[in-house]
Amino acid sequence: MADALLAIALQRLASGAEQHIGDCRLTLVLGVDEEIRSLTDTLLSVRDVLEDAERRQVKEKSVQGWLEKLKDMAYQMDDVVDEWSTAVLRSSRMEGAENASINSKKKKKKVSYCVFSPCLCFKQVASRHAIALKIKAIKQQLDVIASQRTQFNFISGLSEEPQRFITTSRLDIPEVYGRDMDKSNILSRLLIGETCQEIQSEIYIVSIVGTGGMGKTTLAQLVYNHPDVKDHFDERIWICVSDPFDPIRISRDILEILQGESPNLHNLEALQQKIQMCIAGKKFLIVLDDVWTENHQLWGQLKSTLNCGGHVGSRILATTRKESVVKMMGATYVHSLEELSQEQSRALFYQISFFDKSREKVEELKEIGEKIADKCKGLPLAIKTLAILMRLKNNKEEWESILNSEVWQLDEFERDISPALLLSYYDLPPAIKRCFSYCAVFPKDTVIEVDKLIKLWMAQNYLNCNHVISNKEMEVVGKEYFQYLAGRSFFQDFEKDDDDNIIRCKMHDIVHDFAQFLTKNECCIIQAFDMPQGIGFAEERRTKASFQKVRHATLIGLQRYPKFFSTYKMKNLHTLLHEFSVISSIDEALPKLFQHLICLRALDLQQNLSITELPKEIGKLIHLKYLNLSYCYSLTELPETICDLYNLQTLNIRECIALVELPKAMDKLVNLRHLQNFLTVALEGLPKGISRLNSLQTLEKFIVSNDGDNECQIGDLKNLNNLRGELEIRGLRKVEDAREALEAELKNKIYLQHLTLEFGEKEGIKDVAEALQPHLNLKSLAIWSYGDTEWHDWMMRLSLTQLKTLELSHCNSCSHIPPLGELPVLEKLEIKDMKSVKYIGGEFLGSSSTTAFPKLKKLIFHNMKEWEKWEVKEEEGMSIMSCLSLLKIRGCPKLEELPDHVLQRTPLQELVITDSDILLQRYKQDMEEE
Repeated sequence: MADALLAIALQRLASGAEQHIGDCRLTLVLGVDEEIRSLTDTLLSVRDVLEDAERRQVKEKSVQGWLEKLKDMAYQMDDVVDEWSTAVLRSSRMEGAENASINSKKKKKKVSYCVFSPCLCFKQVASRHAIALKIKAIKQQLDVIASQRTQFNFISGLSEEPQRFITTSRLDIPEVYGRDMDKSNILSRLLIGETCQEIQSEIYIVSIVGTGGMGKTTLAQLVYNHPDVKDHFDERIWICVSDPFDPIRISRDILEILQGESPNLHNLEALQQKIQMCIAGKKFLIVLDDVWTENHQLWGQLKSTLNCGGHVGSRILATTRKESVVKMMGATYVHSLEELSQEQSRALFYQISFFDKSREKVEELKEIGEKIADKCKGLPLAIKTLAILMRLKNNKEEWESILNSEVWQLDEFERDISPALLLSYYDLPPAIKRCFSYCAVFPKDTVIEVDKLIKLWMAQNYLNCNHVISNKEMEVVGKEYFQYLAGRSFFQDFEKDDDDNIIRCKMHDIVHDFAQFLTKNECCIIQAFDMPQGIGFAEERRTKASFQKVRHATLIGLQRYPKFFSTYKMKNLHTLLHEFSVISSIDEALPKLFQHLICLRALDLQQNLSITELPKEIGKLIHLKYLNLSYCYSLTELPETICDLYNLQTLNIRECIALVELPKAMDKLVNLRHLQNFLTVALEGLPKGISRLNSLQTLEKFIVSNDGDNECQIGDLKNLNNLRGELEIRGLRKVEDAREALEAELKNKIYLQHLTLEFGEKEGIKDVAEALQPHLNLKSLAIWSYGDTEWHDWMMRLSLTQLKTLELSHCNSCSHIPPLGELPVLEKLEIKDMKSVKYIGGEFLGSSSTTAFPKLKKLIFHNMKEWEKWEVKEEEGMSIMSCLSLLKIRGCPKLEELPDHVLQRTPLQELVITDSDILLQRYKQDMEEE
């Protein structure tokens, strides 16, 4: 971890020196070049012993203290280099602006002269002088730390980073192993009839208790999703409780599942009454996963709610590590989850570690493997983690090294961490260690958005080193790092998109505990509670010095008085994630917060409904690279000072529905890579300067404006060829002609995957649409409000042969559908609100004599008010919709029947018909039988 921080410092120091060496304003400080070279040499010498130091820190407190000092120094260096780079970037822009002004005056007056502002030059020299002095001070402190390493007799040696990354394989790892009897016992307790306890109005509670990593949550999930359980209970509710036990938060989560939407309630009594209304007369199962509290009063607040209202036969299933929690809850049945037997442990270890190995290699390693499996003491998580590590190692010497590691002898493990996790962690490259340990900033049981995680890693400079060496985009490096960690079981509970990419995940609580162990002075989760004088913290025991060591923090809780007094002590904070709801105004608290936390790299204020405007003081956060304001529904404007954040990489304003405009000087955000502005419905234009942000990769919505002098027109897309992911273009009715549309050069946006074109129902738009042809490898396309009667040529030619998803919506003037059956890989097709379509026939299938819609799985027609007839004329030997599984018809009142071929000769599994009376009457019996 320290190694990764020093690597970042070295790379950034070298980069800064290369850019600014010979800069007369920096070299005014005598000897600064020599200081930088000496500092670099010292860093390299210290880094050479870090591998040994990090292994020894677990059992040697003095080594741990030395590493803490070194990490603190690395953070300080990163701050100074950031300040240095920002100062140079700001001054170069100021010089550019001044030169532009001078050139303008020269043209007007026709006089040749060149004068630099004395005030500007003085400020630049003063700034560089201050930075150079900071570099000298850091060098002196680092010399002291480096000299101390001799007393520890560290062994030198730096492991090389792997040349390639081993990502998740298709190995089938069983979720539950050796737990059939446990599953049967718990199912029997959940499905039995009413008991004497229930007759006495006490709800029946089943508890699964066992040490961490035993598989309690996985077993509970298996039971929760069992078909018999689904049939038996009217409502099933899964709640991750964790620590602290917050009755209001838990009640809100329960109500959100019952209602299907987030409740607008913050009072516990109101929440309890609403829950009781929702479960009245219903038989429910509620799983409370990972319970830690032993507080009878807190538990009683939740239990009383569930006792009053539910049907007899309802159940609570709780998982916990502590016997004392089971007693406090008053569990009816306690199921103690025991370790796997030796035979089961070895079988699970073999299944994973020997995957894809030859018979000869298995015979060579089998005896060592048995001994390693036995050391895991029957813990499924430890066995899986270590088996995955060993699967990547083929040499007998490597297996023996793991078996004989001194890690197994450390007493610390019985209290805090798993030896299997530590061995797997030691095997990670330094940069990936840093990325893993950063995840301690997330509260336990958090659903982690992978895209957000990678952007947070970027903001901390964790991806820069590999990015520079490999010449890959930082986002690509981040994805590789994540896949590497996922492949080693550091993440779990994956949620994937249609392209099989992991988009969300969780960390096992044992893995999360391990990450917190590694970062106990750097990362903290702070439970905030209401106090009229400000936010109180559960961690007030921290001293002022320890607060200053915190670099990454998450605040959680429900607030009425957000004043952040204790937060101000964390003046060196690099990350602040804000995960509590604020009922009253937060606006007056933010300026002071921004004045105190000037080292921030990442700031997340999402879902704060009370923020109406962002204060101008945000411009003081010169290091800021990640700013998340998504779902701040009351936010109306952003200050111009936000454009002073030259380092900003990500600005997320998704669903800021009241935001009416963006700052005019956004062209100053030269490092901006991601502008996430989906569903900013009040925005009517984008600042002209966005067209000059050549590093921009994400621009979710582009708005064509009438104000061509100050806001973007379609041609301003021309140079944004790094755009990728999704792009929605609105306001195309304002494009005058095809020549103007061609300036956008959409064909050159080859990294775009999903494109939406909104034409505003303007007539005579066909040529403009033709000029907006995207690149041929597009995966998803939506065309909204196309106003012409004839489709543009590239839609009729169907040149988008890689298209998987297509939506045609509100194209009211078109009376026919393009020959979409010729799209070879189309999987989902939605046709909506096309009022002129009365007949769909052979032209829909295309001209191919052999196949039509060969990959189509989902076909949806919605609100086709005038559609009367749908024909599929079969030809001998022709395959039509051979993969169709879902057909959904909604709001088609005049459609008389569905083609026999679609109903009888496709593998249709689900037929949904709503608001279509004629069809409903005709196919009611078929749908009931289905």
